[in-house]
Amino acid sequence: MKELPQLHQKKVLVLGLAKSGYTAARLLHKLGAFVTVNDSKPFEENPEAQDLLNLGVTVICGRHPEDLMDEGFELVIKNPGIPYRNHLIQKAIEKGIPVWTEIELAYRISEAPFIGITGSNGKTTTTTLLFHMLNQDGKAPLIAGNIGTVASGVAEKAAADNVIVTELSSFQLKGTETFRPQIAIIINLYEAHLDYHGSLDDYLESKKKITENQIETDYFIYNADQKILADHAKTVKAIPMPFTLKGRTDEHISADREFIYWQGKPLIERKRIMLAGEHNLENILAATAAALLWGGTKETIIRVLTSFTGVKHRSQFVDEWQGRRFYNDSKATNALATKSALEAFQGNIILLAGGLEREHSLEELRPFMERVKGLVTFGETAERFSDFAESCNVPTVTKAGMMDDAVEKAIALSQPGDTILLSPACASWDQYESFEVRGDAFIDAVQRHTDANE
Repeated sequence: MKELPQLHQKKVLVLGLAKSGYTAARLLHKLGAFVTVNDSKPFEENPEAQDLLNLGVTVICGRHPEDLMDEGFELVIKNPGIPYRNHLIQKAIEKGIPVWTEIELAYRISEAPFIGITGSNGKTTTTTLLFHMLNQDGKAPLIAGNIGTVASGVAEKAAADNVIVTELSSFQLKGTETFRPQIAIIINLYEAHLDYHGSLDDYLESKKKITENQIETDYFIYNADQKILADHAKTVKAIPMPFTLKGRTDEHISADREFIYWQGKPLIERKRIMLAGEHNLENILAATAAALLWGGTKETIIRVLTSFTGVKHRSQFVDEWQGRRFYNDSKATNALATKSALEAFQGNIILLAGGLEREHSLEELRPFMERVKGLVTFGETAERFSDFAESCNVPTVTKAGMMDDAVEKAIALSQPGDTILLSPACASWDQYESFEVRGDAFIDAVQRHTDANE
């Protein structure tokens, strides 16, 4: 781990704990900063805050004091989920105090280089797939970021011969200054998280920050089928590495209906690839290009592509029971992700959808709603989903409470041969702490209901 003498004996505020804030606070204390943490959870219910207090960190819990920014802080590291309209963040910006997410801290302390992966959909699958490709080729990758492993904690232990394969959200990227991945990937860009960013432009600019500090020897892998990314590539210093799903090209990486091609030559026949769904082809092309650029072998890449079946909570096969197949796609937190899931199945779908109300459009789902024979909806968007489904002539629509109730109602609507698919098209935070908790609740409910009705 690199030392950061510029932070020694400097006053730093860590705003919001959870895993990333806790890790950042512990690291900053280790680096010699005078650390204060501020978290809304009461101290007696906050084991992370209790642990930090025992280390000698100043802890303020249960409230966000209005005058906190008058304490002379020289840096703020905020939890990515805290919006920039937060009064403390606004005050820091007004005072000219830098505001980072812990990704910036991770980059500054890391001995290892980074590969950064972002996009509106497919980040987790691409990150995991690339990690497996590099790992099986002996390239010593570490996995980090929005995928659930705190980047600064990974960077603390990383050596120069490692590479940190990092999933990055727009929330994380917005709070970076010097972060520079040697390979940057933008899989796709669609309208998302406008409640957080306030505008589409802010969302897109936050995503594009992944390439901001790249240099001429770095690589930028991007979806050439999207004009916004093809245009952005012209402004980036890094070597462009476009991918396309629209047919074979003589350079870079491409795909048609039969093959994936590398530099114009067939790499693998698509029917051999285990990861199903047209939407996953973007993830496969991006990960494959990155693995080859990092020195991976074609043989290893083919071995991974013919064995990798996906990641938990992303079109994850859960069980088959009495002719019904259950899939957990809890990570589908927007309509585009759910559209991709519906596109992957031919029909006879019982869809479980709903969650946090962000007032985003559901219209992208409309062309695929004819595949849905029944909808079970829940959460803040239950009423809006019901109205939308009825406008799409979905035969049966019902509302549920928590996941156990939703699964019970989905099974009651289903018949042998049906697919029961959790793909909420919404964030989870109205009912569940995270999409992982929501997905686990689905898996548990499926297990209980199927075991009870053997």
